[in-house]
Amino acid sequence: MAEMIKVTLVKSSIGSIEKIKATLTGLGLTKLNKTVTRKDTPEIRGMIAKVSHLVRTEEV
Repeated sequence: MAEMIKVTLVKSSIGSIEKIKATLTGLGLTKLNKTVTRKDTPEIRGMIAKVSHLVRTEEV
């Protein structure tokens, strides 16, 4: 596994349930096309899996 993972919000969370919106906020994704770099941990991977239909990931 890579040490860091880059996550970009590519689809809006409008219309999503509150858990999905909270997960995006927890990842630091607040606006469309915003990119954040996070440490590659099982917790972060789980959050990404939950919102995989809204984000694009890239290992750094």
